[in-house]
Amino acid sequence: MTQKHYSKWVILSAVVIGSIMGPIDGSVVNIAMPEFTKIFHTNITTVSWVSMTYLLVVSSLMMTFGRLGDMLGYKKLYQYGLLTFSISSAILSLSVNIYMLIIMRAFQAVGAAMLMSMSSAIITSVFPPNERGRALGINAMSISIGLAIGPTLGGLLLKYLGWRSIFYINVPIGIIGYIWAHIVVPDNKGVAEKFDPYGSISFFAFLASLLLFISEGGTWGWSSLTSIVALVTSIASLIIFINVENKVEFPMFDFSLLKIRSFTFGNISTLLNFMAQNTMTFLTPFLLQHLGFTTEKAGIIMTSFPLVMFVVAPLSGILADRYGAQILSTIGALISATAFFLMATLTEKSTMFAIMARLALFGIGNAIFQTPNNSAVMGSAPKNRLGVASAFLATMRNVGMVMGIAVGSAIFTNRLKVYQALKFSSNAAFMIAIKEAYITAGIFSLICAFTSLVRNNVKLIQGKD
Repeated sequence: MTQKHYSKWVILSAVVIGSIMGPIDGSVVNIAMPEFTKIFHTNITTVSWVSMTYLLVVSSLMMTFGRLGDMLGYKKLYQYGLLTFSISSAILSLSVNIYMLIIMRAFQAVGAAMLMSMSSAIITSVFPPNERGRALGINAMSISIGLAIGPTLGGLLLKYLGWRSIFYINVPIGIIGYIWAHIVVPDNKGVAEKFDPYGSISFFAFLASLLLFISEGGTWGWSSLTSIVALVTSIASLIIFINVENKVEFPMFDFSLLKIRSFTFGNISTLLNFMAQNTMTFLTPFLLQHLGFTTEKAGIIMTSFPLVMFVVAPLSGILADRYGAQILSTIGALISATAFFLMATLTEKSTMFAIMARLALFGIGNAIFQTPNNSAVMGSAPKNRLGVASAFLATMRNVGMVMGIAVGSAIFTNRLKVYQALKFSSNAAFMIAIKEAYITAGIFSLICAFTSLVRNNVKLIQGKD
């Protein structure tokens, strides 16, 4: 029986369901962290592994699932992702101790990795080049919605339904998403190539150990035995991975993609953009706390960033379809850099509006950068490599997130110690240290603007990439 063909916009709605689940779940779980320490009678360090495990597994497996998507079909992997995410969420709600919670978050991350690696591939495969930016913009808008409503939803669920509800609420959404994707997303046969297990394992080991080193090295001590082992494991695994990929007939990652200028510089730009973005989202709540804002007001202030992205991302996508990524992404990165430098001008007397205006400007810059950049990267990849291209882009995004938090927090804490040692007042030391971290993130954005500018301009007019 032949499958009915649905409108590409209907197909996009099925992708949006999967795209919004991860951001909501992630932000809801972050809100619940203090609750977990009380419920399971444990400490913050142990509870942090609830998020860290998820991030490590998601980041390290996306390339594997991207390759499997090219081989087995994007729809099939996407549905497996929805199913895995939903089942693991149901089991998470039954957790009896913190260790069960951490282990099941790893399984939930497997489902999230499938969803994240397939979403852009499905969109790129069904939308023509002159509409791809708009579609990716709407998908980006759904992610912004998830990030915006997650904290509020998490607070309400924790207050009225208890911590288990933050997990079992995923189950009906996942089931609906699975059924809807089964009905409307078209099948694609994939490519008849063999899977590369050694490349997959070595890449997983490389990225997992690298992210572990970056995120935990400051806690362990950069020269500690644990940190050195993680770094050496990462370097050795990368060498093995490159060696394996150059020998096998069907490698997990097609290195010829890196010869495509727009693909390479677009991914470098993504890495830099998310390094800057996560420096902002990680450090700003500490600034707000220092300035004396209540938790409720801090939540409102932080929401200004994703809400502006929600409005601007679709408009940015429409512009991307007409003008391409080179100019738009460069302008977006420069606006983001400007927002960082303006954040560095804040004082102890800065108003709520002054901070929100800067975060809103940052949201505008990110929205103008991300949608055209994503569209250009995906448009530059061959049709039979959309899964790997989508996964590589998502991997750069996640690595940038981890690096942003690590670099931002390292600069802030180290500079804070310096100024405290110089006998600065606690207020002055804090403000100068956080301003230097913002300036560093602004420099990341300036470099991002440069890498966006030197890419080939991918024309997205009249169906041309």
